Amino acid sequence: MKKSLRFEDLEIWQESMRICKEVYAALKDCKDFGLKDQLQRSSVSVPSNIAEGYERKSKKETAHFFYIAKGSCGELRTQLYLAVSLEYINKEKGSSLINRCASLSVKIYNYIQAMNKRE
Repeated sequence: MKKSLRFEDLEIWQESMRICKEVYAALKDCKDFGLKDQLQRSSVSVPSNIAEGYERKSKKETAHFFYIAKGSCGELRTQLYLAVSLEYINKEKGSSLINRCASLSVKIYNYIQAMNKRE
């Protein structure tokens, strides 16, 4: 794994930003402001923690923030399940976002593992 020069170059950051934008778009007309806020916050947390971790000095600090981002993926998936069951997000869009979050979570974990193996 080659070291990117900027967090913006990381595939995991780019995908998390795409997911975040899609969450915002899917909730554009949602009137449940509490759940909408939680979904938006957890979606923003993923790329934000990837960026913060990447900017940290040590591998340990980087891994810590990447694990927070991974946790936020789980939080977001849970909230998406709820939004779909309440019909705030249509089932097709919700399932797509849930699957992409699950995939992103695996990619974040794999990135952490690869980073820890690097000298």
